Amino acid sequence: MHRRILIALVIAVVGAPAVLFAVGWLIFAVPSPDEATLKQISTISYADGSPMVRLVPKGGNRVRLPLQAIPPHVRDAVLAAEDRTFYTNPGFDLTGIVRAVGKQLTGGSGGGSTITQQYVKNVLVGNEFSLTRKYRELIVAVKVTQQLPKDEILRGYLNTIYFGRGAYGIETASQAYFAKPASQLTVSEGALLAGLIQSPTNWDPARAPDDARRRWEFVMDGLLDQDRISPGERRAARFPPTVAPSASTGWSSLDGENGHIADAVRAELSALGVDGTAIARQGLRVTTTIDPSRQRELVEAVREQVAGQPEDLRSAAVAIDPATGGISAYYGGDKGLGTDYAQVLKQPGMTFTPFAVLAGLLSDPPVDTRAISSSPGGATSCTVCDLRQALATSDTGLFSRLANLVGPPAVVDAARKAGITAVIDAPDASVALGVKEVTPLQLASAYATLAAGGVYHPPHLVSTVVDVNGNVLYQRPERASEYRFSPETARAVAETMMSVPPLGGFELPQGQQAAVQPGTVGSRTYGQSNDAWFAGFTPVQAAVVWIGSDRNVPLLDQEGTPVTGIGLPSALWYRYMAGAVLDLGKADFPTFGQGDPDTGEPDLDASSPTGGTGWGGCPEVSGSERC
Repeated sequence: MHRRILIALVIAVVGAPAVLFAVGWLIFAVPSPDEATLKQISTISYADGSPMVRLVPKGGNRVRLPLQAIPPHVRDAVLAAEDRTFYTNPGFDLTGIVRAVGKQLTGGSGGGSTITQQYVKNVLVGNEFSLTRKYRELIVAVKVTQQLPKDEILRGYLNTIYFGRGAYGIETASQAYFAKPASQLTVSEGALLAGLIQSPTNWDPARAPDDARRRWEFVMDGLLDQDRISPGERRAARFPPTVAPSASTGWSSLDGENGHIADAVRAELSALGVDGTAIARQGLRVTTTIDPSRQRELVEAVREQVAGQPEDLRSAAVAIDPATGGISAYYGGDKGLGTDYAQVLKQPGMTFTPFAVLAGLLSDPPVDTRAISSSPGGATSCTVCDLRQALATSDTGLFSRLANLVGPPAVVDAARKAGITAVIDAPDASVALGVKEVTPLQLASAYATLAAGGVYHPPHLVSTVVDVNGNVLYQRPERASEYRFSPETARAVAETMMSVPPLGGFELPQGQQAAVQPGTVGSRTYGQSNDAWFAGFTPVQAAVVWIGSDRNVPLLDQEGTPVTGIGLPSALWYRYMAGAVLDLGKADFPTFGQGDPDTGEPDLDASSPTGGTGWGGCPEVSGSERC
């Protein structure tokens, strides 16, 4: 009886892996490099899932070289860095696989691997951490070893492995880091590239020179240990300089206006912990918050308004959903590989004045916006202007007085509460007039907070990130928001902006109300302007438009007339927002009753578009509660 049990156990221990191996051998084919590398290309999609751009490295995926075209010392450097027994090992490290499996079973990841396994993992199989992938990797590695000679495996590896800077393969890597073909690489240069393979983004010498040098030293020492260089050559070797990343890298699909969206998405992914290596070789599927119809409307609005205008005029526009902070539409310029003007710091002029009003309302005691007024006379059309009239007539003096009354730092603090993140040093009374620089994206975010009734939603583009196998790597939290000030305060600021009349004959469809503010930044030349803005919001959309130039020179339109906030920017804003109203429907700004006598919280009228639950779809909150 015991003998039968022992025999059964032996059969199970020995037979089960053999059966698994046999099954894997039958079902797992060896993909071609061309077929497999298509899965490495990441894509960015609109909010509805329709494709926006494919992140294909500049110049295509890779340039394939025959092994003979790759200098022997470069091949030796890669072997010294990654697999010093490549020509003698069976193609897979069973101990390393078992160790990796053990790590995964205990919640870890990783494990040692040969060049053959790396080739299989990164190019032929996929790079996700799972036991299934390790099982397939082992089978395919054995198959590759059986079917291909070592030189052919090394050639495939060198032509497909990722080196960072959007470069797949040794040829594109040589161009990206040294601006020359791989055939001209020196020993030191080959060692630097070989050292990057394990962590190309983190060890890029432009980003982490100390780490890159340590890795280079390791490879050079390996070459000496393997007798591939002499001691004299090792002593004489010097860490090689590289070209700047900006001079050598890019993405072939990013040369249109959507290129700026893709760059902003990549920056946001990096902040979320998804580095360039993952984007470049893991076939990620990134869904953004960009509404395709809103984006199309914005781009058409820009093109319509700037058509025929002087070529030196530049424009940017950003629209945000106040209920979520999701960026609905984004335009940073028509050249995706050029400057993203949506994130360039510029003086915002009087589009910054609502934050002075906000500062007054947040002060203790609050400033009565109906009581503060200008003196009779002056350049404005009113005899005595209150804050509402001052916004409508661009009475700058009144807002300087308000800033002095509450204190310039309070104006900055109010702007920060709304969402302005730019550094604003040493503010004085003129800060209320927009003399400190912000970006169009920041201003749109801050206006969205006003539109959301004082609830700040971090502006963002990334909604979800999914890998090539459908695993969700990131999902935007539904309630990533923070209460910054009361809905009643936000409403009071909005009311001062609603006093600005429709400009240039523009009115939104369906009688939609809007809180708006133009801004014109004067030039050194009297009567001229350097920057022109128009910003505003409805309850369901906040948008900012900027028009300027690359040089600090006066802006002139095609008629030779100075460009101001009331003109090209306002026409563009109304053109876009009219489409938004037609698409999203009319939404009424909420009104307030007397408030709860016990809590002091304002009551929203039942006619509110959110049914009395709060502004921007967020429940009424108080204090530091989040929603």
